[in-house]
Amino acid sequence: MALVLAIGLTIPLAACVGLPTAPSPAAPSPAGPPQVHKIAIAYDISGRGDGGFNDLAYNGAKQAADALGVELKEVTAKLDDTDDDRAERLRLLASAGYDAIIGVGFTYAGPMQTVAAEFPNTRFAIVDDATVSAPNVVDILFAEHEGSFLVGAAAGLKTTTGKVGFIGAVQIPLIQKFEAGFTAGVRYVNPTAVVEVTYLSQPPDYSGFGDPPHGKEAALGMYENGVDIIFAAAGGSGAGVHEAAAQTGHWSIGVDADEYKLEPAAVRGHILTSMLKNSNVGTFAFVMSAAQFSFKGGIQTFGLANGGVGYATSGGFIDDIRARLDAYAADIVAGKIVVPQAP
Repeated sequence: MALVLAIGLTIPLAACVGLPTAPSPAAPSPAGPPQVHKIAIAYDISGRGDGGFNDLAYNGAKQAADALGVELKEVTAKLDDTDDDRAERLRLLASAGYDAIIGVGFTYAGPMQTVAAEFPNTRFAIVDDATVSAPNVVDILFAEHEGSFLVGAAAGLKTTTGKVGFIGAVQIPLIQKFEAGFTAGVRYVNPTAVVEVTYLSQPPDYSGFGDPPHGKEAALGMYENGVDIIFAAAGGSGAGVHEAAAQTGHWSIGVDADEYKLEPAAVRGHILTSMLKNSNVGTFAFVMSAAQFSFKGGIQTFGLANGGVGYATSGGFIDDIRARLDAYAADIVAGKIVVPQAP
């Protein structure tokens, strides 16, 4: 997928390890003062506060709001919301003068397509969806497969049983990108390794994103079957996978944020690394492009080359292989390694 950057966004490759912050904003365009006066971010059901993907999306918007000196409003969906409810939420924000509006999650796709047509002078962004097509909408995507390749390589290098696992929340194309990258990374460094794969639910059942007991049960089954490292791309259900790793003395791998810093102390010693999905980079870029008269609708993808994804090093458990992982990252950016996006 072609990379289109709304503003000059330069992040060194070294920023892929750890949790990069969005770059310092450039000065407003000489064409005039910033054209963003009020920013809003609309979350799906989970909202902010989990320390993960939603919080990172907020952090990027907040950094932009602070740089511009403008208001940032947050709204969260309710459990029983329909597409009409989400559309009305976006509509009310646009009517109230919020001129840069972010929807976090694919559930805002249909509603945003509708409301963006009603407010052509309002700039919208949707995170994790590529289906909204309008000149005033940016689809913010991430190269999850690239970051997943790196944690897959870590698993392939660290496994002692030759068997690793992948637990996905729901079997949808977005989560399958994690699976594809992870499996490719494992096999790149360890061609004989076995990768066991399971999904916690199937669409239209999305409970797999928020069912830690199910995640733990699935992980325990894998560990009993000889798997010694599991990558959980399962939202809140990943907490159960970390618990299972601690209970059995094995390793788990987190997702989206550095889960070593978020999970209870009792499980941290079993989180080998995390695949970082830095949604803050995308939301910051969107707001600043709108503010600096450089906004361009369409798909924008954030990957290893621009700090959109990476891997965490907290705990020091992969210090001995960091040089190899960074070399693989450089090869991905250079096109020497092409990571698949589907299993």
